[in-house]
Amino acid sequence: MNGASLTNLLYLTFPETILEVASLVVLVIDLGILRRRSAAYRTVAAAAFGVMGCLLALGWLLSHPLAPSFGELLVSNPSVFVAQAGILILSGLVLLLSMREEFSRNPGEFVALVLLATTGMMLVAAARDLLVIFVALELLSLSLYVLAAFNKHRAESSEAALKYYLFGGMSAAFLLFGFSYLYGLTGTTSLAGIAAAAVAGPLTPLWIVSLVLVAVGLGFKVAAVPFHLWAPDTYQGAPAPVTALIASGSKVASFALLVSVTGAVVPALDEQKGVSWVVLLLWMAGASIILGNLGALVQTSVRRLLAYSAIAHAGYMLLGIAAHTSASQGAVLYYALTYSLTTVGAFGAVAIVERATGNDRLESFSGLARRNPLLAGTMLVYLLSLAGIPPLVGFWAKFNLFAAVLRAPQAGVWSLGMVILALGMSAVSLYYYLQVLKRVYVVKGTTEDSIPVHWLELLTLVAIAVAVVLLGVFPGWLGQFIPLG
Repeated sequence: MNGASLTNLLYLTFPETILEVASLVVLVIDLGILRRRSAAYRTVAAAAFGVMGCLLALGWLLSHPLAPSFGELLVSNPSVFVAQAGILILSGLVLLLSMREEFSRNPGEFVALVLLATTGMMLVAAARDLLVIFVALELLSLSLYVLAAFNKHRAESSEAALKYYLFGGMSAAFLLFGFSYLYGLTGTTSLAGIAAAAVAGPLTPLWIVSLVLVAVGLGFKVAAVPFHLWAPDTYQGAPAPVTALIASGSKVASFALLVSVTGAVVPALDEQKGVSWVVLLLWMAGASIILGNLGALVQTSVRRLLAYSAIAHAGYMLLGIAAHTSASQGAVLYYALTYSLTTVGAFGAVAIVERATGNDRLESFSGLARRNPLLAGTMLVYLLSLAGIPPLVGFWAKFNLFAAVLRAPQAGVWSLGMVILALGMSAVSLYYYLQVLKRVYVVKGTTEDSIPVHWLELLTLVAIAVAVVLLGVFPGWLGQFIPLG
């Protein structure tokens, strides 16, 4: 390894280095300098330093959008740049929305873990080697396991973390087994090397086993059926900012990884290995779309409703990955970023209502339009965007994705049938999103007392809602950074 390679590695990983340094600075300031200050003051200070770390990393990334790649371990390209920038923005928004939360006496540790999880997400998005992918995923996963259990005042938080950890541990084992088989079959841990070996070698039963094991491991990360069982309990029990992070930045990183892996195992459509991987993705996509939307219909907890909604959205994105064209891959990234932005806002609004009423049941949102019209307005924007109503950005995300699937060269009956299924289930999703909005705008609550919202929380939620509207009215703003056609 020469000096030029080390310099490339430094440039490529400097945003991650900034986040790691920021996590250490937050710990020192919180546990050292601010140790005797009030918990509320420490929470605001720790979150503010965390946001500064994300902004500094984002600034470096924007000033060096295409740093030289580091061999076949870490790459830099427009898709990775957009994914990493989106992850930093999403993590910064999560930290802003956590400034008024009081679920922990250790805010410095909370923010440090959020920054470490963000570091893992960025590495996952850029990794192109099995070993680097696994290490980055473990950094991300271990941070999220601890964050899910951070609310010591709620037994549901501990239960959520335990289920998340147990399912995550099993998925990591499956993923590692799959990676080890891929290495044994190809003699390399590089995704590019695996792609070359996939073209040259015959299809064997061990190839099928390795692909199934990798699908199990990555299916857990994106909460795809049948590896979704952790999601409803974790979304409901974990602290709201943690749930927002799991549903946003973690999803962007995981789908960026799925796009990379698909590009390796599907070197050409006529390869049997490619067909087998696509079939796996299609089964997972169809099951996720159906179960996610139907499961959301019967939920009385808004958090669990959003969890099943997340499963359904994962199914939509898996359709784009199965199409494995440059347009569909860009559409998946566009979908993941816009969905994640909307979801952060939705969980931020749910957290405020939950803090004021004591729970997140549908009845808690009754009369919200009278108790806090601006907060209700943001909920309206978020839920209609998730349902895919124009002119909000959620509509364009689905439109671009379904159009890319139908335009794929290998598209046939399967693509048309899956898109029809997705459109039908999208209509179902509108019903349960409207059930929440019915409580917000139509059903009268048991009290007319206003719901207090800190100005910073409200400003953040309004900014997200405005972004969702503007990105829908001007879809080309984000599309110019992502190849969609």
